[in-house]
Amino acid sequence: VQLQACGGGLVQAGGSLSVSCAASGLTFSSYAMGWFRQAPGKEREFVAAISKSGSITNYADSVKGRFTISRENAKSTVYLQMNSLKYEDTAVYYCAADWSYQTIINYRAGPSPNWWGQGTQVTVSS
Repeated sequence: VQLQACGGGLVQAGGSLSVSCAASGLTFSSYAMGWFRQAPGKEREFVAAISKSGSITNYADSVKGRFTISRENAKSTVYLQMNSLKYEDTAVYYCAADWSYQTIINYRAGPSPNWWGQGTQVTVSS
């Protein structure tokens, strides 16, 4: 299984950026997907989750209303559209897959998702 995240970069505060994660080696539509992030000196945190069909999504309070998670099962890809970016959004962003949606949204309260991507850096300049 491979999760290949890409699309990170440098953006000014208030700007937008989209990251994507292409999956291979698994039946993509059978897995819930999530985005997580880790800032320097901080623990990895949940950002957003999407169910297997894409009909259910959840967001961390810190990104609600600014970020949108979506997926294209035909392309085995999950996306994270980030708008109105803030300096504090600066982090390495990771995608993750698990057959259980609850595992994705209950990160740190339960088992870790089965599969993780390598991360992509998002830097927001103030």
